[in-house]
Amino acid sequence: MWKAVKDREAGFLLPSSFATRIRSHRVASLDLSNHKEIVSPHNGAINSLQVDLTEERYLLSGSSDGSAAVYDIQHATDYERGLIAKHKSLFVVDKQHNHGHRYAISTAVWYPVDTGLFITGSFDHYIKVWDTNTTQVVMDFKMPGKVYRTAMSSIATTHMLIAAGSTDVQVRLCDIASGAFTHTLSGHRDGVMSLEWSTSSEWILVTGGCDGAIRFWDIRRAGCFRVLDQARSQLGRRPLAESTSKKGSVTGQSSSAKSMVSQRRIPLGNETKQLRALHKSQHLPRGPVVQRLHPGLSSTHNRAVAHYGAVTGLRATGDGMYLLSSGSDSRLRLWDVDSGYNTLVNFEAMRLQPTKALQLAVTQDSSLVFVPCLSTVKAYDVQSGMTFRTFCGHYELVNCCCLSSQDQELYTGSNDRQILVWSPASPVIAEVEEGKGGWVSVADQDNWSD
Repeated sequence: MWKAVKDREAGFLLPSSFATRIRSHRVASLDLSNHKEIVSPHNGAINSLQVDLTEERYLLSGSSDGSAAVYDIQHATDYERGLIAKHKSLFVVDKQHNHGHRYAISTAVWYPVDTGLFITGSFDHYIKVWDTNTTQVVMDFKMPGKVYRTAMSSIATTHMLIAAGSTDVQVRLCDIASGAFTHTLSGHRDGVMSLEWSTSSEWILVTGGCDGAIRFWDIRRAGCFRVLDQARSQLGRRPLAESTSKKGSVTGQSSSAKSMVSQRRIPLGNETKQLRALHKSQHLPRGPVVQRLHPGLSSTHNRAVAHYGAVTGLRATGDGMYLLSSGSDSRLRLWDVDSGYNTLVNFEAMRLQPTKALQLAVTQDSSLVFVPCLSTVKAYDVQSGMTFRTFCGHYELVNCCCLSSQDQELYTGSNDRQILVWSPASPVIAEVEEGKGGWVSVADQDNWSD
């Protein structure tokens, strides 16, 4: 790390590259925090966790006892013996609330551009939008079945749509602005357990169903335009050089064809039709014919599966180039979003929950993915599939994990009703200031004698 600091001082290392190295170093040193603790008020399994995207200060959790809670993860509410910072919930909405959920909360997400709203989905068939300041329900949406997942686009600027997956075969888009359903996406043959908006386009939605299919939707058009097939694969990264050379050859052919056409004389009468037919026959595409299967996909492509079983989790990388998916077949797959191919990255052996939606987490540089594996959380290298680290701390099954990109802290929720904090190892020794309960770093103190 000190070499990187010297390179940055000398100007050999760009600021962005230096920040990436520091973040990677901090993530690599994650361990169960011995100075920070989340005091969980839940009496059931933790099903969902998310840090807000605006300030990255507030943590939202949803539990199977029908309650949702918000924590301030930057400012502690109490200190145990002056050493361990305890973060208690700022407020809790549960079954005792006038408009609370009656059954388990399966998903809880922040409104992407403001912490004034958050959304919860429950097995009581309702999706509710809450005002954070008043802890009151602003609006609700009645779904036809148990709600598995909800998602909102973090880059959307023209819509405020909540994508909702449930036990019903149709995916519904709920509009906060109008309070009504705007889209109904049909294509899955079973319930939809996982959802993920594209990180490169606000119009692209990816859904994973209990039928094993992963479908891509452009909400501006009818029908899905892509179904991932595990049999369609390519080894390694996408061939950029090959694609550019193909483009160059195609443009070269088109320019030569244009010059030949310009030199020909203009035919008259029936000769025009004959030349048109001859022109079509001469310029038929060679090799595999790329057909537009949208909006009506052929039966072969429509029945393609990405997993042998339900798709339990989806997570797109930050650059939008790749998609990670987990399934009830205990497989983790990496997909090339542009081509739709399975990259054949062989992730090492894992055991995943087969009947519950899982929440995956990816680092900011898309180098590591965190996957709940029974009572542990495993970190895998995205490109090689090797196990980078195994986090052991929970006593029961882990359902969700969330990574804070600002502090490089990992938060995990489990059936043991606990939210554990995994923090980077601090390179400096911290001491407790006398008379106060806060932490004071030695690096911030002076050596002057009073």
